[in-house]
Amino acid sequence: MMRAAMNRRGFLISTAATGLLSACGGPGGFDAVAPSAPDPAMRPVANAGFDAWVSGFKGRAVSAGINQGVVDRAFARAGFIPGVIERDRNQAEFKRSFEDYLSLVASEKKVAMGRSAFASQRGRLNAIEAKYGVPAEICCAIWGVESTYGTRRGDIPVISACATLAYEGRRGAFFEKQLIAALKILQAGDTTPERMVGSWAGAMGHTQFIPTSFQLFAVDFTGDGRRDIWSDDPSDALASTAAYLARNGWRRGERWGSETTSGGLQPDPGGPRFAVGHNFNVIKRYNNSDNYALAVGYLSDRIAGRGGLQAEFGPDRYGLTQRQRMALQEGLTRAGFDAGTPDGVLGNKTAAAIRGYQQANGLPVTGEPSLSLLQRLA
Repeated sequence: MMRAAMNRRGFLISTAATGLLSACGGPGGFDAVAPSAPDPAMRPVANAGFDAWVSGFKGRAVSAGINQGVVDRAFARAGFIPGVIERDRNQAEFKRSFEDYLSLVASEKKVAMGRSAFASQRGRLNAIEAKYGVPAEICCAIWGVESTYGTRRGDIPVISACATLAYEGRRGAFFEKQLIAALKILQAGDTTPERMVGSWAGAMGHTQFIPTSFQLFAVDFTGDGRRDIWSDDPSDALASTAAYLARNGWRRGERWGSETTSGGLQPDPGGPRFAVGHNFNVIKRYNNSDNYALAVGYLSDRIAGRGGLQAEFGPDRYGLTQRQRMALQEGLTRAGFDAGTPDGVLGNKTAAAIRGYQQANGLPVTGEPSLSLLQRLA
């Protein structure tokens, strides 16, 4: 996990709006709403240029202290993945509102899942809190935001992903560094090439560590001799997250913040306000985004049994509240134009449904929602 100007994922787009939604595919890993269906573009394909690059890289890896046998085993099944390049070049830069972001990563469904996950790991989480001083519910919330409590850890081979991005060259030096770190993890015996899977950009495990971050902060909490963040058992991953926050200055016994009418942080105009403290900024060291840290703090509070937000969010730029956006999505789907899950978050699928409805009904095709469109659908 990188320090100073570069945080744990500093090479990615800002998550003030969509880091989890468009960067690394895992919540969440980074891609909380990535399609779950297998993507053919994420399968290795033949590429002579990539093979030549790997041949040269192997020598650099050995010079960096990696055993030749480790290098050869790591690359035995590695290959060029075109979908990784596509994801890297098409990271969405648009901003989501905090309301939308919260709907995606800390919905009532995610809260219920979080409470269940917390209950199943209560003993381990309490032991982690006792050792590192980071509240159990904070670690659980990060787990939820990053990988939906371990259900979306990513399944792309990390060696292939990092090698593909290093070969492509746009951020070649950074990803070659990640690749070297990944090989050192294999050499240390923490996992195997087959089990070292993650997001399209190399973020791994229950709480989505990049390889250099793993080297700096991962811990063997179970005492089995391996720092295993890939296992179905999330113990090492949750403890590694707590270790990261502790080493970045988490203050034991202090809250991250709270909702208050006099708070100085108001991410959405007219929406809830928050008063935040030192530990809020420590969460931002994990992901440098106000929206991310607020979502983690809010979700942790809900997991711990606290209620939802007191203040309501106002209408969006189209004059629609979240309930009205949900009704719009439901109306489009009833009319035969699939708008996806009626969550009030207007993404590409909803826009496509609106365009389809407008075209079919002789309306100007804008793809944009409106109160008049909602009234027609009602």
